[in-house]
Amino acid sequence: MDLKIFATVFGIVFLAELGDKTQLATLLFASKSPGNLITVFVGASAALVVASAIGVVAGGVISQYVSPKHLSYVAGVGFLIIGAWTIWQGANLN
Repeated sequence: MDLKIFATVFGIVFLAELGDKTQLATLLFASKSPGNLITVFVGASAALVVASAIGVVAGGVISQYVSPKHLSYVAGVGFLIIGAWTIWQGANLN
């Protein structure tokens, strides 16, 4: 196992998930089920593991056809579009 890659992936995913809607949903489930915190933790953890596995498999398959450089550009543009859409939606709430 490459510890540098592990630390990088862990740090980025951890920071990305802080305050994310996934964490907020888990917080909500935990607050509604205080007697089942272990169940909420295991369910949320399993969901993140499965979602991550899908990402790893998809990345492995896509990397056979698309260079990581181009994939990074596509992902970056996608994030910019999502950010612009989010700002636009927030501006239209008023």
